[in-house]
Amino acid sequence: MTTAATAGTARPIGIFDSGIGGLTVARAVAQRLPHERLVYFGDTAHLPYGEKSTAAIQAYSIKICDVLLRQHCKLILIACNSASAAAYELVREYVGSKAQVVGMIDPVVQHVGRHYAGRPVGLIGTKQTVGSNIYRKKIDQLDLGVDLHALATPLLVPMIEEGFFNGRVSEEIIRAYLDHPTLHGIDALLLACTHFPLIKPQMEAHYQGSVAVLDPSDVVATTVAEALAARQLLAAPAETAPAHHFYVSDFTRSFEESTRIFFGQEVQLEHYPLWE
Repeated sequence: MTTAATAGTARPIGIFDSGIGGLTVARAVAQRLPHERLVYFGDTAHLPYGEKSTAAIQAYSIKICDVLLRQHCKLILIACNSASAAAYELVREYVGSKAQVVGMIDPVVQHVGRHYAGRPVGLIGTKQTVGSNIYRKKIDQLDLGVDLHALATPLLVPMIEEGFFNGRVSEEIIRAYLDHPTLHGIDALLLACTHFPLIKPQMEAHYQGSVAVLDPSDVVATTVAEALAARQLLAAPAETAPAHHFYVSDFTRSFEESTRIFFGQEVQLEHYPLWE
């Protein structure tokens, strides 16, 4: 017999992003919580969010939340820095008590505060994320003396999505950004975009151990686990692996190929237009 509590724990985790970059976060959640079923929505029709207005990102985010709430998600993870910066508060208010909401920014800010108080930390991300100053505001609110050096790196997302990483083209672009005067003298570099873990090895090679390169995915996955545990909503262990669902608002074969790279395993994309 299925109780209401059991039914609650069996509900999936909803994850959304402007495209497929958020699958690096989904992969971290799946590794941290192997019994949880994931419903992922990539808004590939409107990518990249980093070039969109706040109002547009908020409209897309609310529409996607409707999709995830119809899937009875118990938690919605905004696996996109641009959407977290532009729409986190609005999404939390809109979703209300129907699901918990976790963004990319607050967990990472807390992590930086714990480990880099009084030290210089670099940040790279989209124009939207960097221009919003959301990380700077929240890190300054901690009042722990973290000196943030933020740099917009708009070429990195299209470079990664077109498959130009782990090669000479990406090395030149990465070097040009990481050698920028804004990032001189930092102790750590925060990857404030979900695409960037795919080029983390190249960044680490560039710094040769002199700068710690911080991938937020594991930090956020831990926050998701703690949020579910606090409300006794963690899924019970099962003999079979959970069947994840992956939706995209615009489908192309290249998205499907890239998805395997970002998530680390074979996936089946389902086309789900946001506006018919």
